[in-house]
Amino acid sequence: MVYAYNNKPGVPGFMMVCAYNNKLSVPGFIMIYAYNNKPGVPGFIIVCAYNNKPGVPGFIMDVVLTSGCSDALHQIISVLANPGQNCLIPKPGFSLYETVARSIGVDVKRYELLPNKDWEVNIEHMESQIDDNTTFIIVNDPSNPCGSVYSREHLLQILKVAEKHKLPIVSDEIYASFVFPGERYYNLAGLTSEVPILSCSSISKRYFCPGWRFGWIIIHDRNNVFEKEVRGALVRLSQRVVRTNSLIQSAIKSILEDTPQDFLASIIEAVAKNAHHMYREMCKIPGLQPVMPRAAMYMMIGIEIDKFPDFKDDIEFIKKMISDQSVLCLPGQCFKYPNFFRVVLTVPQSDITEACTRIADFCKKYYVA
Repeated sequence: MVYAYNNKPGVPGFMMVCAYNNKLSVPGFIMIYAYNNKPGVPGFIIVCAYNNKPGVPGFIMDVVLTSGCSDALHQIISVLANPGQNCLIPKPGFSLYETVARSIGVDVKRYELLPNKDWEVNIEHMESQIDDNTTFIIVNDPSNPCGSVYSREHLLQILKVAEKHKLPIVSDEIYASFVFPGERYYNLAGLTSEVPILSCSSISKRYFCPGWRFGWIIIHDRNNVFEKEVRGALVRLSQRVVRTNSLIQSAIKSILEDTPQDFLASIIEAVAKNAHHMYREMCKIPGLQPVMPRAAMYMMIGIEIDKFPDFKDDIEFIKKMISDQSVLCLPGQCFKYPNFFRVVLTVPQSDITEACTRIADFCKKYYVA
């Protein structure tokens, strides 16, 4: 429970706060108990150092700490666009992009990803979506829900579009450290000196502690495009509400520097094995078209919906699979990509094997050649 998303009444935190409120005598404040959401405190220094990579210069004042990556995205979208303007987001893509944007009156326009090309961006389609009201492009690499990771050459194509149209990029890098063995991740900001980039990430996926709510925005702006308005706005917005967990700030140096490398490597290896196993099994099932992931925790599987005449779409397909086989997946429409479904690969391999068997039995029952 301590590591999970748990912002709902009934979990221990809510009950204990209610019972314990105003009864703690605090003899004095030290750094881990105080408000410390300001540049210069340990969290900023360590995050800055951790994200400094070859070709990606960074300074403490380029760091904005946030309450997880979702908070980072909310702050960025709030700063970069006004009501009535729009941003470009991937299709399929993480649903929070649209949720946040529309909540503040910002429209979204979707650029296509290509399943037959390992979910690369359809560059021509991306460019066609840009208009006079477009203010930025969101790039999610590695991708949720696709599990793709882009080549250096493909990222340069994306940067070329952004540079041509004078648009900044919001780089969602939450899965940057979760790349399968044999694959390579390229940091977008390290590939350009012209396009301003706001990258965001957190500790939730790399250390499996989403409930700790510690994330960041890194400002990559070598030509000071953001200097006049964006940088200051991000800092002010981050301080409007005291967001960042000061206890985790005090521990972040140890979390980032002292966690054994084999901790994450062993988990990634296990997830990659699950991905290969599920891909092999799904390829055997008539009517399904899996796309092999190369990163993150997910796989997208296409449904030849015309071969399953009992269902009109992926939502009906998934609902029936839940009721028949107790296999829970997310329908592609959650990501604005119908007739696909997303599976999560972080369960034990025995569960993956059982799920594959149940999905095969389900498809065999309803498939019509």
